[in-house]
Amino acid sequence: MSTITTKDGVSIFYKDWGPRSGQPIVFHHGWPLSADDWDSQMLFFADKGYRVIAHDRRGHGRSAQVGEGHDMDHYAADAAAVVEHLDLRNAIHIGHSTGGGEATRYVARHGRGRVAKLVLIGAVPPIMVKTAANPGGLPIAVFDDFRRQLAANRAQFYLDIPSGPFYGFNRPGAAVSPGVIQNWWRQAMMGGAKAQYDGVKAFSETDFTEDLKAIDVPTLVMHGDDDQIVPIADSALLSVKLLKAGTLKVYERFPHGMCTTHADVVNPDLLSFIAG
Repeated sequence: MSTITTKDGVSIFYKDWGPRSGQPIVFHHGWPLSADDWDSQMLFFADKGYRVIAHDRRGHGRSAQVGEGHDMDHYAADAAAVVEHLDLRNAIHIGHSTGGGEATRYVARHGRGRVAKLVLIGAVPPIMVKTAANPGGLPIAVFDDFRRQLAANRAQFYLDIPSGPFYGFNRPGAAVSPGVIQNWWRQAMMGGAKAQYDGVKAFSETDFTEDLKAIDVPTLVMHGDDDQIVPIADSALLSVKLLKAGTLKVYERFPHGMCTTHADVVNPDLLSFIAG
């Protein structure tokens, strides 16, 4: 297994596929998953000559199940450690959901001189939770319920999410894939409960407003208008206004997990942005 050890002693697992001469694409996964959630994209881009890299966030997948550091500052620093270890330059960073928050903070705070473009897909910025400054956000009770269900019966909770809102399988006429549901469950159960519990606060309460304002590389914001996990009105529509060079692409009736359910559409659109 390919791993690095961060400055605070955490072992981070990563994949590194494709030719070393290819332009790097770094993928940042969502909660509570792993680098495996990017398989469709990594195979697609490796086949086209890109160097594709994805790591398991601390406490997730095959990375160390540490009890501390489950916040966006540590997530971004861990991503930076992988990038620096591999000496990646002129890289494209692509983040989905919580990984979109991680990628945003990484690019804003660590990416100068190393990043060519950024893509945010169904991403949590600028901030999910309802606050005085963000009255349109989701009530804290929503995230308290996530924590309650995780602590009470994580195994069942991690079946309910992909079986329903994550992939839109709760919509009438949806083509439900048992394999996709089981793969989501497999990835989620590989990670540590403590990391995933703390991660709810990280993805819901972190304010990325200043990070978005600081990013000056071309950024594509992709979001499904039927995203039941990260509502588009509270995320993508606000983020693109804060970015210096942001472009919004909305997908009609696409769910939160559209990189899996609609990889045939998402992958060519990513390629068009990356190669353009």
